[in-house]
Amino acid sequence: MRPAWVSTLLRAFAGAVLLCWAVLAAAQDTGPDYAAWSEVAGRAEAAVEAARASDAALANLRAEVVNWRTQFQNQLDANASRIQTLNDQIAALGPAPEEGATEPDEIAARRAELTAQLERLSTPRRTAEEAFSRANGIVGEIDEILRQRQTEQLLNMGPWPVNVRLWPEAARDVGETVQATVSGIGQEWSNPSTRTRAQDNLPLVLALAALGLALLARSRAWSEALARRLSRSAVSSSGGVAAFVVSLGQIVLPMMGLLALLRAVGATGLYGQRANVILDALEPMGLTVFFALWLASRVFPRDPEQWAPLHLPQDRQTEGRIYSMVLGGVFALQILFGRLAEFERYTVETIAVIDFPLVVLASVLVLRIGWLMRRTQSDDEEPTEKPFAARAIRTLGQGAVLAGLGAPVLAAAGYGVASKALIYPAVLTLALFGVVALLQQLVRDIYSALRPGFNAAESLVPTLVGFVLILASCIPLALIWGARVTDLTELWDTLRTGLTIGEVTISPGSFITLIVVFMLGYLLTRGAQSAMRSSVLPKTKMDPGGQTAVVSGLGYIGIFLAALVAITAAGIDLSNIALVAGALSVGIGFGLQTVVSNFVSGIILLIERPISEGDWIEVGGQMGYVRRISVRSTRIETFDRTDVIVPNADLISGTVTNYTRGNTVGRVIIPVGVAYGTDTRKVEGILKEIAEAHPMALLNPPPTILFAGFGADSLDFEARIILRDVNWTLSVRNDINHQIAARFAEEGIEIPFAQRDLWLRNPEALRGET
Repeated sequence: MRPAWVSTLLRAFAGAVLLCWAVLAAAQDTGPDYAAWSEVAGRAEAAVEAARASDAALANLRAEVVNWRTQFQNQLDANASRIQTLNDQIAALGPAPEEGATEPDEIAARRAELTAQLERLSTPRRTAEEAFSRANGIVGEIDEILRQRQTEQLLNMGPWPVNVRLWPEAARDVGETVQATVSGIGQEWSNPSTRTRAQDNLPLVLALAALGLALLARSRAWSEALARRLSRSAVSSSGGVAAFVVSLGQIVLPMMGLLALLRAVGATGLYGQRANVILDALEPMGLTVFFALWLASRVFPRDPEQWAPLHLPQDRQTEGRIYSMVLGGVFALQILFGRLAEFERYTVETIAVIDFPLVVLASVLVLRIGWLMRRTQSDDEEPTEKPFAARAIRTLGQGAVLAGLGAPVLAAAGYGVASKALIYPAVLTLALFGVVALLQQLVRDIYSALRPGFNAAESLVPTLVGFVLILASCIPLALIWGARVTDLTELWDTLRTGLTIGEVTISPGSFITLIVVFMLGYLLTRGAQSAMRSSVLPKTKMDPGGQTAVVSGLGYIGIFLAALVAITAAGIDLSNIALVAGALSVGIGFGLQTVVSNFVSGIILLIERPISEGDWIEVGGQMGYVRRISVRSTRIETFDRTDVIVPNADLISGTVTNYTRGNTVGRVIIPVGVAYGTDTRKVEGILKEIAEAHPMALLNPPPTILFAGFGADSLDFEARIILRDVNWTLSVRNDINHQIAARFAEEGIEIPFAQRDLWLRNPEALRGET
């Protein structure tokens, strides 16, 4: 037996577990604490009304309100299935009796019970709806204040940096920063304890410094040489993938070297407070510079055989590469001066003077890069990019030119914040689209490596992946141009909860459900069509045209059912969009009369089958074989091997001659003319003999020779022959004409040609008689 204290401990532990579970269950049942929310909401509304809090305070307050809003959103979804069930039960009881009318007591009691349950479950939901609406309004007001402040900063005119009176003060501030940095390093060096710590860490400092300097000095060259060798030695696609992966070493390895060097300096401790600010800024500066160098080497490659997104001569490639590298250095300097200005608390005048040369230099570089992008394909060169890509590059280049021209003007006029908000986002935009272009080429190389022999540039999968990359770039692009993260999260919350159009709510989940269910239905339809076409229908006695009609009809029905099931599975009530569909049908009926007419005619053709695939028909002066009957039109292959697309409405409303409908038996008429004076009975016998001897001629009914009449130059006969297969009309006509010519020559029968007698009214005028 176990001791009593063990049993007591176990019972206490079990009781604690049950108590915690009960507390958690009670917390889940009670829902949000609306009293606490009321306090938070009142404080937030007061802050919004005063509009005096800082941006950071408003952002923190907004995050708190968003947290409450999320709780209310979750409360809105609680008991949703039970509420829907109660609504369905009440609807099943029928409409409530009108005023003064009654209903059976059992139904009335049941209706009252269900209504009470519905009211009890709906009350927390209505409370959450009110709180959610209040929280949503507060979030919108805070966002409006932040956007308004951001706009005011952009439109606020500051000091003119071109004013020479401001330069001495700016130079004095920068000089004091440099002097204070050097003084701080000297003070640390004069501190014995700091020197002792540095001496103790000297082996580590030397090792890290040697490693960092080696990586900084040679790693980029090693990575670039290896990438160039891989791209030349391997197959083009796999070599491109390997070269891209290896080229990333131009960022990773130098960055590792810089970090090692910074750790070496940090291990010495021989730096002051301001030097520490500079050391902290060196990490993002180094990443910026190394990334700019890598991007410049990929977008403007040194190797003429390497793929480049911009099709420029080699000298222009070198020019663009230099511009991009210098632009990365300018951006890094902007990071450094921004950190120092924040630490030193520079005046607005000093900041304007320091920023102005950087803005001007960045604008010139962006202007030159934009000029290169606008001339990515000269008029005398063969276009190697798709028109859309070429237009996009030129448009982006035009935007870069405008940014490069506008930013210096804004900075000189005193709008320093607006100038930086224009030129530096323009720099980041160019870098972003450069990365997107490289990733799209990487996707094409991977696709070509996985599927050799396929043209990745013309394939659907790389194109779709490239399109997805462009869509994904919209998120960092929005952040680059001033959008806040909270703006994007707010947009995502709106999309996640769904867009309400009338009484229909469309959310990403319902949209994905709709697409997945429809694709499954579509694939099942195609599979059923394939099974019917290959396995079931060939075993029936149905002709090919009927089989095509059955397969096409099955496809239309399957796609319609797939769309219907997908809409229902997505939770979209078809009754809610019935009125909209009815209104749209009127406009569609007027605008697409011809298309609808052809569609209906195509269905009639597939059902009634007045013509089938393989029939020889004549319609609208066009003669040929029916090759395909689709929903909108029918394709006819003429005897000249050309395709004629005939709208289905013309086949239903017009006159169509079908030479092979039902069977291939048909008649051919061969006209023959003989000279006057020829024995007509003899000609008739010869023609009948030739016609009956041909293997394609039917003897029941036998060929008929008709003496058609007396022509202007000949006695006209017609050989009328019923053929086994009318498709051989031209061949039969050719054979019989050859035989007629040979027999007439043997029998001495003349085939005449047109002759005319010329009678001169006054022949004496030709002899010169008077």
